[in-house]
Amino acid sequence: MSSRVVVDDLGYAAELAPRPRRVVSLVPSITEAVAATCPEQLVGATDWCTHPPDLDVRRVRGTKNPDLAAIRELAPDLVIANKEENRELDVRRLRESGVQVYVTDIVTVPGALDSLERLFAVVLGVGVPEWLGQARDEWSGPVPESRLDVAIAIWRDPWMVVGSNTFTGDLVSRLGWRNAFSGHSERYPHVDLAELDRPDLDVVLLPDEPYVFTADDGPEAFTHVRTALCSGRLLTWYGPAMVGAKAALTEAITSTG
Repeated sequence: MSSRVVVDDLGYAAELAPRPRRVVSLVPSITEAVAATCPEQLVGATDWCTHPPDLDVRRVRGTKNPDLAAIRELAPDLVIANKEENRELDVRRLRESGVQVYVTDIVTVPGALDSLERLFAVVLGVGVPEWLGQARDEWSGPVPESRLDVAIAIWRDPWMVVGSNTFTGDLVSRLGWRNAFSGHSERYPHVDLAELDRPDLDVVLLPDEPYVFTADDGPEAFTHVRTALCSGRLLTWYGPAMVGAKAALTEAITSTG
């Protein structure tokens, strides 16, 4: 079978078959997207790849500590990685052993949509999936003016929040919300609780990942600002999770108001 050269989001040229048959995904949201679109091509995923819940493929440990030997044993003709999710060291070691790795780089909603379209239409050779067209319709158009000042917590003890230059920050801005920490020098800064629990914020979002905030773990720490529990997958996963996310996240905010 003839091969072709495709260039990933970081400018690396990978030599691939016209339609890769054995794909390992090291990115949970992309794993979900591949499983929803061309499941017959997916042979491996990380332990953190929780969607779809019934996914039955070889597990290759975590996103930050993948089992490189297990990946090689699967004889993949493509491994999909992400600049933020995965370590450059692991990507390099796989490539040095002859494994073709395609790395995505996603920090905005439009960037996610374009990157995913390239991945499916060009790299995987399966065309543009229906869910991707639905996501593009949902998230395209003018960005509304900010109506709410929000903070997005991702961890506690120590408290951490979404800062600058992230997919999540761009996504909430397209809901008409202003991330209070969007101007921070770090992408995921540590903050004191007092920086979050302050009356000039409209709401603090408490998602269920990566830290699992619940009704009994998170809201009780706040006395000056309203909190809202929400799905972390809808905030951080690019792929099928983007379809319907606007309405679901808006409902999470308004139902607690």
